[in-house]
Amino acid sequence: MSDSAVTMVVTEPRGPLRPSVAETASPSGRSVRVAVAASGVCHTDIATAAATGAGTPFPVTPGHEAAGVVAELGDDVEGWAVGDRVVVGWFGGSCGHCALCRSGDVVHCPGRKVPGLSYPGGWAQTITVPADALARVPDALGLFDAAPFGCAGVTTFNAVRKAGVRAGGRVAVFGLGGLGHLAVQFAAELGYETIAVARGGDREKLAGDLGAHHYIDSAVQAPGAALRNLGGADLIVHTASCTDPVEELLTGLNVHGQLTLVGVDAGSVTVPAARLVMNAHTLTGHLTGSPRETEEAMRFAVTNGVRPMIERMPLKRAADAVTRLRAGTARFRIVLDTTDID
Repeated sequence: MSDSAVTMVVTEPRGPLRPSVAETASPSGRSVRVAVAASGVCHTDIATAAATGAGTPFPVTPGHEAAGVVAELGDDVEGWAVGDRVVVGWFGGSCGHCALCRSGDVVHCPGRKVPGLSYPGGWAQTITVPADALARVPDALGLFDAAPFGCAGVTTFNAVRKAGVRAGGRVAVFGLGGLGHLAVQFAAELGYETIAVARGGDREKLAGDLGAHHYIDSAVQAPGAALRNLGGADLIVHTASCTDPVEELLTGLNVHGQLTLVGVDAGSVTVPAARLVMNAHTLTGHLTGSPRETEEAMRFAVTNGVRPMIERMPLKRAADAVTRLRAGTARFRIVLDTTDID
């Protein structure tokens, strides 16, 4: 290929994100080159963009929520065609032969790849990925809406549906940001009595619009205690990045209830062992989903009207997007527009 493409790169630890123009290269073997249309900005991209990991190879191109169209196929790729609409998420490929891969749990493969970390990511006009990283985008879903499903969408969808909550059970979502606003929609559309927990009374109407049946303002009342007053939750999906509230939140679980950590920080969680045992509580973590599960999340979204709340920004403003995410002023999902590069 002789075409060129714009890519956002970091060339040194904590260096600036700058646009770079390079010629595109044709994929080989089982790789696929995708012409990116939209690329999401996720909280974990803050660390990727800082490029401070030991042994980080430069330049670094962040981004693991890329949606676009298949542009070229490697010689050994089967099942895909040029022009297919696809999304690539946090899962960017696996070994395919370890025990976890053979059991279908590809996201926990010890050799899994992550776009932006294992190879150049999606903050670019083109990305080359292993074919097994691709998820097919339904015709009824736009690429800008599809991009966040590669990470935020499939993560929250799986966190709710895989918890095994009884039909008609009560699901609480702690945090109403980039992950939480999707988790609320999924919980409501899956038929659960849904409780949104966030800070500030100004988010109550939004929570209702997203499908929540109840709203708890954590600035006014302790959320675990408030959940108990509502009858207790069978599942709490913790989407906020701060884990400090977890211990108190656990008091809002019903017997046999589960709290699933999706959003985390570098902190630790303290759990009173006796209470955990006496109430048969489960505290667990959850990590994203496979391409097949991403497709299932997108199909469910199309059928039930679930959509991410996004703000488009030009590709070259990726640094501004990271700054806003770090400052907490990005309410939901920022999606970079790779066609807007002026």
